[in-house]
Amino acid sequence: MELNSVKENVLVPAEVDVLIVGAGPSGLALAVDLARRGVPALVVEKAGTLFPGSRGKGVQPRTREVFDDLGVGEAVREHGGTAPVGMTWAGGVRQGPYDMFRRAAPTDAEPYGEPWLLPQWRTQEILLARLRELGGDVVFSTALTTLSQDADGVTAELTTGTVRASWLVAADGGRSTVRRALGVGMTGGSVDPAPMLVADVRIAPTALDRDNWHIFMGDAGHTTLCPLPGTDDFQLVAQFKEGAPDLAPEAVRTLVADRTHLAAEDVTEVRWSSDFRPRAALADRFRAGRALLMGDAAHIHSPAGGQGLNTSVQDAYNLGWKLGQVLLHGAPEALIDSYEQERRPVAEAMLGLSTRIHQGRQERGRDTQQLGLGYRGGPLSTGRAGALEAGDRAPDGPAGAHGRLFDVFRGPHFTLLALGTDAGTDAGLPVAADASVRTYRGPAPEAYGAGLFLVRPDGYIGWAGEDPAGLVAYAEPLGLDLTFA
Repeated sequence: MELNSVKENVLVPAEVDVLIVGAGPSGLALAVDLARRGVPALVVEKAGTLFPGSRGKGVQPRTREVFDDLGVGEAVREHGGTAPVGMTWAGGVRQGPYDMFRRAAPTDAEPYGEPWLLPQWRTQEILLARLRELGGDVVFSTALTTLSQDADGVTAELTTGTVRASWLVAADGGRSTVRRALGVGMTGGSVDPAPMLVADVRIAPTALDRDNWHIFMGDAGHTTLCPLPGTDDFQLVAQFKEGAPDLAPEAVRTLVADRTHLAAEDVTEVRWSSDFRPRAALADRFRAGRALLMGDAAHIHSPAGGQGLNTSVQDAYNLGWKLGQVLLHGAPEALIDSYEQERRPVAEAMLGLSTRIHQGRQERGRDTQQLGLGYRGGPLSTGRAGALEAGDRAPDGPAGAHGRLFDVFRGPHFTLLALGTDAGTDAGLPVAADASVRTYRGPAPEAYGAGLFLVRPDGYIGWAGEDPAGLVAYAEPLGLDLTFA
């Protein structure tokens, strides 16, 4: 069965813990995270299949770390590839290379050093396959029409029935039906008045090599052709300084012939095409009662710098463990408030970054990799130890017989690290009775320094200290009942 196939007889239950509206990257990532926790969730998608195009084609290093934890890291590696060096053209002649990205060798702390190209449709297929592996699925051709909510949950009217959910998550894109139904506004506007065309095309192998990301500048607007790893396709992106894109296959072929040295017949197939105007907009809030916004429903980016899909996936990664703690481990509902408190400032910062890159005011540097993002000073960040402060991303590093620290972290649990310290050896370290916290003691990697570090399920340090004092009290509002063992 193809990964994008629609399974028959996928039923819509009358009640579910979490209803996810939209099967884009963020919706699928959240569904995978909840499924591995054992949280019953329903994903509905108004379209008949997954999104068919490549629009979000860059997976940043931090997102690769997220995918590794969600169990799809190997599939992402297998089907993707490094971004090729750009090649500028003029008059049918190569003008020279132009590398758009910061590239760095992997390190102990950061195992992924550069962006990874993977077309959006492939990313979604990989996530759907993982969801099905965990026992979940997507109900396609099912749209939300109306919703109402009370203190205990949301009642959603779907085109295939009525669902009662404890929580509803809007992952239904920039034109979100859920956001509009909730009356949540968006602040922002156009980044560039020039409309854009994006398409997946196939080009005769003898007409253009796949070794470069080809860049064509012209009076009509810039045009790029980027080979998509693991496919026979190129992603075509074209700016229109005047007029509007025509999405018809013959018009796309003519555009390529007009703006490059290729002939129209060199474009052997137009597999998908779309148009858009680059925008930057942020939802006024990410929570309205028992309904939550994430992904493009919460923030709309220019595609420059590859921040939209990546920020969206990390919304899901932040929200999933919090829903799990509330639904399964008795954490107070107030924990869900921290989702907006942590993610909205990050989304706002990434919107600014995307806009500056689009307008040529900032290069695609380290900031685009999202490895430096964190939640210092946030509602769930307490203390510091060694080289790190609570809220920082928990680096990778050697972990002796366990392999790597990322191997220790992998899974839906918290991890308590005792690195380069004897703290807690007399009375033991705090642990949970139900395996929701794992402990690891070992030498301190350089990126950490000595200390105790409670790593959240999303790979950020929640609490840090030189001894366990205060850790048990910190953990209680997270739904962790810790005892010394």
